[in-house]
Amino acid sequence: MSGALLEVRDLVKHFPLRHGHAVRAVDGVSLDVRRGETLGLVGETGSGKSTLARCMTRLHDVTAGHVVFDGDDITGLPRRRLRPYRRDLQMIFQDPYGSLNPHRRVGSIIGDPFAVHGVAEGRERKRRVQELMELVGLNPEHYNRFPAEFSGGQRQRIGVARALALRPKLIVCDEPVSALDVSIQAQIVNLLADLQRELGLTYVFIAHDLSVVGHLCDRVAVMYLGKVVEIGPTEEVYGRPRHPYTEALLSARPAPDPDVAWQPTLLAGDPPSPIAPPAACRFHPRCPMAQPRCADEEPLLEVKPGDTATRLTACHFPMGTP
Repeated sequence: MSGALLEVRDLVKHFPLRHGHAVRAVDGVSLDVRRGETLGLVGETGSGKSTLARCMTRLHDVTAGHVVFDGDDITGLPRRRLRPYRRDLQMIFQDPYGSLNPHRRVGSIIGDPFAVHGVAEGRERKRRVQELMELVGLNPEHYNRFPAEFSGGQRQRIGVARALALRPKLIVCDEPVSALDVSIQAQIVNLLADLQRELGLTYVFIAHDLSVVGHLCDRVAVMYLGKVVEIGPTEEVYGRPRHPYTEALLSARPAPDPDVAWQPTLLAGDPPSPIAPPAACRFHPRCPMAQPRCADEEPLLEVKPGDTATRLTACHFPMGTP
């Protein structure tokens, strides 16, 4: 890994509502995605993970802040000028059923990137598509089948093949295994890991399953209500969580040994509305360690005493502080 392939700086994405209100889906996020790594994004539903991913790939226009890809600021580029970057920025979506047009043949679906960018036509396009199908573990002879003729895991492999068509530098995987059977999930995760080693890919991997993130990701960023509250190497974050919300998330994982007592950390109340998030620390109404300062002063995402330079936490009173 050398340097940042993608840089997000003070990124804000609000969705306007009536009467001057807005859903504050992402509210001031800064992070880097390093070349060759897999960065995991975790958090409860509604924390802003998928919105952040779509802003990274410019599927959403941003409200404020900057997205810098491979040294170029792509934040405000119009669609026409974004086209060259689309080749290097691809996405694998959560639903292998909804992300494929059921009325089109698989060969055409996987070949769309070649057609859009004018890369290959006719026999050459078919040859490349069949090579991609073989690369992701599909039978190239099934080129003319429709998506309904494939299983859920096979459909997700079709989505992976489509994302790989133009040999992108970065692939954002938006919960690519959550809609699949557990046994199939492992196959797709292993496929993604193999492709990364073989092709030198960089991933942003969004998931609810913390075990999958722990297996696949080099670093993990924990999001809560539009903010990153902790980020660092996966082993460090999982082994010694510093933010109380991270600790609560990790405690919710089922114990691998059924004979070992397992007691998850229970948080008070429900996540607040992203339309009117709490002032200062957004987690303080649910935090078992909250103090008056937490309701008055927003904590910075920074290195805490005793942590390495790659470990950042947004908490006034981080866990495990001597």
